[in-house]
Amino acid sequence: MPSTKIDNAFTARNLNAAAEDPTHAGALSFMRRKYSKSLSGVDVAVMGVPFDAAVSNRPGARFGPQAVRRASAIFDNDPQYPFDADLFENLAVVDRGDVLLDYGNHSQTPKRIEKEAAKVVESGAKLITIGGDHYVTWPTLKAHFAKYGKMALIQFDAHQDTWFDDGKRIDHGSFVGRAVRDGTIDPEHSIQIGIRTHAPEDCGIKMLYGYDVEEMRIAEIVKAIKERVGDMPCYITFDIDCLDPAYAPGTGTPVAGGPSTAKMLGVLRDLGSLNIVGADIVEVAPAYDHADITAIAGASVAMYYLGLLAEQKKK
Repeated sequence: MPSTKIDNAFTARNLNAAAEDPTHAGALSFMRRKYSKSLSGVDVAVMGVPFDAAVSNRPGARFGPQAVRRASAIFDNDPQYPFDADLFENLAVVDRGDVLLDYGNHSQTPKRIEKEAAKVVESGAKLITIGGDHYVTWPTLKAHFAKYGKMALIQFDAHQDTWFDDGKRIDHGSFVGRAVRDGTIDPEHSIQIGIRTHAPEDCGIKMLYGYDVEEMRIAEIVKAIKERVGDMPCYITFDIDCLDPAYAPGTGTPVAGGPSTAKMLGVLRDLGSLNIVGADIVEVAPAYDHADITAIAGASVAMYYLGLLAEQKKK
């Protein structure tokens, strides 16, 4: 039957129900979830962080949250593949909108992001963040650390992000090294997947280089991740440039030789047994995209996060 309701992002009365909006119309939120600042009864909050002043190459990721939300409209009210379920039947999800940032006062940006992330984390809800460049992961990690303590980091990325950091820089290429030195993440239980660049130090984090990922089967990558993380609380960060530019051209620092969207989504699909405390998708820059290829990949990553959390809650 045709849709009978529209603008679920504003009109939804039940958080545990799929939307009926036509794919091509209606108010856009992430997967048509209700826009709400209230966290009462919420299992997961999706939050945009439109910030890209930390990039070392092409800017534009400040438009990432808009692009990912728009692309997520393709996930209509059918059961979501590959979970074969209405993800919201058992998982109450809201879109909290974007963090308000002052474009002329970047020194306040870290505190603003951390404060908004902490509101979600402290409420007991899980947080899925849509960036924004990869710097936004740092203040978000700090908010999670305040609740969960030291975490394992699962990082899908072409870059190690362990470059020099004096503790004050706002830089998307150094947050991992800072998180290790700060004690926010445990390098002995952390892993990076898809690395295709070299940094001066690895900080003790296990790496699966691009050529490793190319040769490994999905099950082998999943095994390596699970063995590394163990039962530690873990945070998943997915830089869209982990994917080869053929699959994600719309990003600031694309690096050739990466894996396909299908392969990395296959890896994500099998991480549901881990203790996932938070996740993000970053570095989608739609100005360099074509036909929303990158935005669709980013929206799919975020949808997979929801699928894993929905299955965990159901169990």
